[in-house]
Amino acid sequence: MPTHPMPPDRDVLRRVAEESFGLNVLREGQLDAMAAAARGEDVLAVMPSGHGKSAVYQVPAVALPGTAVVISPLIALQYDQVDAINDDLGAGRAFAVNSQQRAAADRAAWDAAASGAAKFLFLAPEQLAREETLQRLAALDISLFVVDEAHCISSWGHDFRPDYLTLTPVVKRLKHPPVVALTATASPHTRTEIIDRLGMREPFITVQSFDRPNLHLRVLRHHEDRGKRQAVVEQVAGLGGPGLLYTATRKDTERYAAELAERGLRTDAYHAGRRAADRVAIHERFLDGKVDVVVATSAFGMGIDKPDVRFVVHADIPDSLDSYYQEIGRAGRDGAPAQVVLHYRSEDLGLQRFFAGGAPDPDELAAVFGAIREHGPLRPAALREQTGLSQRKQSRLLNLLEHSGSIAVNRNGYRAVGGADPSSAADKALAEAASRHRIDESRIEMARGYAETDHCRRDWLLNYFGEETDGYCGNCDNCEAGSEAVAEAWEADMPEGYEIQRPVKHREWGPGIVMGTQPDRITVLFESVGYKDIALSAVREDAGLLESITDR
Repeated sequence: MPTHPMPPDRDVLRRVAEESFGLNVLREGQLDAMAAAARGEDVLAVMPSGHGKSAVYQVPAVALPGTAVVISPLIALQYDQVDAINDDLGAGRAFAVNSQQRAAADRAAWDAAASGAAKFLFLAPEQLAREETLQRLAALDISLFVVDEAHCISSWGHDFRPDYLTLTPVVKRLKHPPVVALTATASPHTRTEIIDRLGMREPFITVQSFDRPNLHLRVLRHHEDRGKRQAVVEQVAGLGGPGLLYTATRKDTERYAAELAERGLRTDAYHAGRRAADRVAIHERFLDGKVDVVVATSAFGMGIDKPDVRFVVHADIPDSLDSYYQEIGRAGRDGAPAQVVLHYRSEDLGLQRFFAGGAPDPDELAAVFGAIREHGPLRPAALREQTGLSQRKQSRLLNLLEHSGSIAVNRNGYRAVGGADPSSAADKALAEAASRHRIDESRIEMARGYAETDHCRRDWLLNYFGEETDGYCGNCDNCEAGSEAVAEAWEADMPEGYEIQRPVKHREWGPGIVMGTQPDRITVLFESVGYKDIALSAVREDAGLLESITDR
């Protein structure tokens, strides 16, 4: 890791922010995170959409010698960031390497990084599976190793991507340059897992408020699918745009887009099954104001920077409130009022449980472990030659084997630990997968709770992320309706000893963290089973059920 005996101080960082990026005023948490990165510390920044996460790494990277390597999951997002940086700093300061551009462009990017001309080099995570890429990176003076959309590395995160698991051995192989992990939404367990997966060393952590008070929250409940579909089309057609309509399936993106086009709206359907060039073109047309409504699956929107999105409507309930909050966060980034509407039918939860996926193949788990035990240490590319598995599937299996304690990874690759045999290693990994499935189920239940609650919806959402509120926001359908439940929450006292963010221990489920409180119950996030609602009457009647852990 390069050493910088005289790191840029806060005054230098302020000057760079203003002169290089036009940032005259820094938001809460930005300068502290910049200063930590400039000192060579690892940084985890959880900041809501529009708070300025990119500045956390861009400003210190300009002030430091060397090149910042930025891992970014979407090619369209990479190009947006490259263009924005080069607009601010001048051409030839930021480059991207990805599968969509010509070999000559990739060579130019690597040459600029090797010469020190490039201050920023953007890569997709799948690029890191190539040995040539790792060798090139190892030869660079890396100022910062930046992981954008860092929740993708966490199985607790709302958009877990196996490709991100390649980052674990990469950080170690590069001798751990300062790591800067950025995300807009991350629950406490997600944050813990990001730190663990990236091997972050006593990171500086900043978590800013998730509250977006300009977003009006509303849920419309339906009994019949046909009636729900008609209501979605009529509502979105009346809202006009620009806006986003999220659906659960690719087929529905095409269907809704066609129906809205018949109503006179400029629409496009976006999903992962479309050609990469089409996805980039839709993204650009939406940003340029040439599309009124993008009808999309969850594949659309990560990193989108369009300030005037006036609504985000969900035709189907998402798989978790992590996903939901990330998606609705694309509305109203200009601070003006925006509409957020969920069309909810309880039967749709079955689809999300289907999407949660099944158990991994025990034979494949045993084969991966057996290859590592016989030939390790093995790097992922060499391991694939042994197993014949795809990168995505192998990454998932490696993750389960590592987190269940059968293998470990360092800069030389994966190796077996603990003397396990392939069968027992597979069994432990299957138990880990079952635990994660229970957690996924708990998050689906929390999404159901948001849709069905008669309490303040903003209170429910913010409590999910461990943020305390007063139980009344005045800008959701339940608060506006003056429901009795909202009034009760407003008047109720927080139960003593079970405040939000207080560690607790359950007799059966083990350690957890209090995430939310209501007059009759508390919500706890447990390491073993995810989110659970516990009746306060049960806590009062059984003194040993849930123990409040005081600071020692």
